[in-house]
Amino acid sequence: MSPLDAIIKPVEREYHYFQSLYEELGVADNPLLREVLNHIIHKKGKQMRPILTLLFAKLFGEIGDSTYHSALSLELVHTASLVHDDVIDESAIRRGQPSVNASFGNKIAVLSGDYLSALSMLYMARTNNVQMAKVVGQLAQLLSDGELFQLFESRENVVSEDVYFLIIKKKTAALFSACAKLGALSVDASPEDVEKAAKIGEFIGICFQIRDDIFDYFESSAIGKPTGSDMREGKLTLPVIYAIRNFGTDEIHQKVEQLKAGSLSDSEIHSLIDFAKSHGGIAYAEGVMKSYREKVLALLAQFDNKEIVNAIIAFLDYVIGREK
Repeated sequence: MSPLDAIIKPVEREYHYFQSLYEELGVADNPLLREVLNHIIHKKGKQMRPILTLLFAKLFGEIGDSTYHSALSLELVHTASLVHDDVIDESAIRRGQPSVNASFGNKIAVLSGDYLSALSMLYMARTNNVQMAKVVGQLAQLLSDGELFQLFESRENVVSEDVYFLIIKKKTAALFSACAKLGALSVDASPEDVEKAAKIGEFIGICFQIRDDIFDYFESSAIGKPTGSDMREGKLTLPVIYAIRNFGTDEIHQKVEQLKAGSLSDSEIHSLIDFAKSHGGIAYAEGVMKSYREKVLALLAQFDNKEIVNAIIAFLDYVIGREK
């Protein structure tokens, strides 16, 4: 049994039903839209976020239509943000395949992302739950805010771990938190349990982003993006932030200034990557992930449904240990 199979097992039937609902999204009267939607559906990832929604719903009750509709809504918001991000970043690859903008152009990509966002709102409306709709609305707001804030910070000559975590909390952590929170809300969990679910989701999202950022320091065709792509966009992530703050020389700080100005060569970017790796940046980032894992375990220990708790732990360990 693969790690993913072990995670899905307690919600296997519900997960496959969700998949059937997701694949129906490719049905559209507009031929161009249908082609774009099928392109997106065909290259979908492991859909970890809907799995998290299903697991948290099952932790507190029985999965129903509100759970499926909220899981679809969140996956659509997430997918729309990726389509738009690829336009902003001028990315040609998404999950090892051509991005929507690379395949269809920026105009179609932006409009398709807008369509997915609108469709997300329609699915959330089917829950007839204002509190759940508010979660998705706030998430969409945070994702845009986080992206704009990251663009601003990529131009500022600042090396700050606090800023790094603030961006994560506005983006990846907010998404995972919403997944867990909506799972709990969809089965009428208590307000206390809803907030615990949201916090667990946030911590898992932080781990997910740190692991994703670590990938940028290593060559791998499986990851789907070139080494140093974050730095080429002026983004400083946890490993290099740690190394700069603790071991940075005048020469290193000068390179950071050049990086933010967009004038650092590829060879100099690789030297900055090597600096982070040789000064404990990767080990530090992995240690931070482990500390958040302990926080998640402490919160999960308060729940009695051990089958689901163990699946969420397996989910977290998969996030921390994944290779792409």
